[in-house]
Formats: sequence, C-alpha cells, structure tokens
Amino acid sequence: MNSEHSENRLEWQAESTGIGDRIDKYIVDRLEEEGEGGISRTQVQEWIKSGAVSVNGRLVKANYKLTLGDQVQVDVPAAEEPEIVAEDIPLDIVYEDSDVIVINKPRGMVVHPAPGHASGTVVNALMHHCKDLSGINGVLRPGIVHRIDKDTTGLLMAAKNDLAHVSLAEQLKEHSVSRTYIALVHGNMPHDQGTIDAPIGRDGQDRKLFAVTDRNSKEAVTHFTVLERLGDYTLLELKLETGRTHQIRVHMKYIGYPMAGDPVYGRSKTVDLNGQALHAAELGFTHPRSGERLHFTASLPDDFQHVMLSLRSR
Repeated sequence: MNSEHSENRLEWQAESTGIGDRIDKYIVDRLEEEGEGGISRTQVQEWIKSGAVSVNGRLVKANYKLTLGDQVQVDVPAAEEPEIVAEDIPLDIVYEDSDVIVINKPRGMVVHPAPGHASGTVVNALMHHCKDLSGINGVLRPGIVHRIDKDTTGLLMAAKNDLAHVSLAEQLKEHSVSRTYIALVHGNMPHDQGTIDAPIGRDGQDRKLFAVTDRNSKEAVTHFTVLERLGDYTLLELKLETGRTHQIRVHMKYIGYPMAGDPVYGRSKTVDLNGQALHAAELGFTHPRSGERLHFTASLPDDFQHVMLSLRSR
C-alpha cells in the first residue's frame, strides 16, 4: 500500500480473469498483480469483516464469488509504518556515486524488511552507509528498485535519490537492464542453449510459492547457455528479460532441471549449500544522470566455488 496514513481506495471490475473466485482470493491476486504482494488472505478477510470491501456497492462476506462485471471496491485501512533502524552492517560495495550504489549481496541476507526479517537487511545496512536513499518505495524499501532472493548471492543496485530511482525503474520496465546469473542445476542438460518463455503466477496449491501457470500470471522469459556439464549437474549462464519473483528457480523446475541447493523448488538430495546455487554475476545499466553505460561483475562466492571444485574432482 502507499505509505500515507489515510485510507487507500482500490477499485476493480471483474473481467474474465478471476470469475468464480472467492472475493478474498480475488483481492489478494489483484494486489499481487499490481506489485502489492505480501498481503495474506487472512488480512483481506479482516478487511471484509470490518466493512472495508464492497461489491456493486454492497458489503459481502469472504466466501462471495465473483461474477462477470462485478464492481469491487476496497478501502484499505491505514497502517502505521514501522520505523526502520539504520544498522552498521558491512557491505561489499562494487560501485558508488551520489546517485546509485551497487553491492555484492551475500547469501542469507534479505533485501528489505518483511515479516520475520525486521532487521539485518540490505536496507538496514544501506540506511547506515548512505544516509540518503530514494523514498519512492516508502519507508520499508528506500532505494530498492529490484530484489534478489535471500539465499541468492550477487549484484544488486539501489537508488540514492528519486531521479535515479525513476530512471532505473524505467530501465527495468523496458528490459534495458542487463542481468546475468550463474546457476548450478540438477541433471545433464542436452541443449547448449535455449529460451524459457513461460508465464509465472502464484501457485494454485500454495500461495507462498510461484509456478508456471496461465492463471493470474505475468510474462516471464529466461535465456540459458550451458557453461559446463558435471555428471548429474549442469552449470548454466542465465539472462533475464523479465524479473518475476523466483523466476529462474521456477523456470528451471518447470523444464525439469531444478536448482541445486534450492530448499523450495529443488530436490531433497542435493549439494551442500545453505540455499540455491544461484549467483547474480553481471549487472549493466545506463547511469541515470550521466547517461554512461555501466557494467559490473562479481565472482562466485566461496561456498559456490567449493561445490564446483568438489563436482569437478569426482
């Protein structure tokens, strides 16, 4: 939601997508589509009980099912934003100027505060280091224009002011930001290269997960190139056209080559890593003020390199 302390009114008209869904599920899906993920059905049900949700001008219960043309209105209750504390956490800074900062994020570090991760995040560290960050994403995500998963390592850019934030966000939207990942997957991939063009949305069985689906999904495109075959594993270079949540992990599972070490989308018997073997190795973008094209690289972290040495020595 927005960071203001007034009600945020949302209005939608039910079209072909979502017809027959319960109203609580429909609202959660629409919020996710509009980049406001993280709102649970339980929370939406509380809004419904409080009278904050109406359909065609009438209050409804959570089990109301949408019909074509329904006018849905949600008055999202204002919420007090928690105070995010600056923390003196070391950062591996790859590049920094008055507009942008690029860091090499370690495994296990969450990008911004969220339920269960109120401190120790990249945002907490940036607030101590930079002092000033863009405010476009509100107090919980200052400076953050894109994310990588907690246990994914590698390059992440942040904006120090709103001018930089707007520029970087627009570049991401236009797919002009270049992002290259290195990943170790299960299986011996026979194709030297390929493209996965498969839409991603919430998993119908578990809303905490994502899956390739045609329902309430968004376009997702991943290009892969084989770097090395290591028996039952394959080392890949992956380039993203889009940046959906868990995109690479979901796409690799979808084509039958799940990420090594992935506790969510991977296999139970895997490599010895505290998380998926996925590293954001290269990042390129146009500087928001100078117009110069910048390109950065980050070597594989030590634990990933150790796994590779072990597989090569077998």
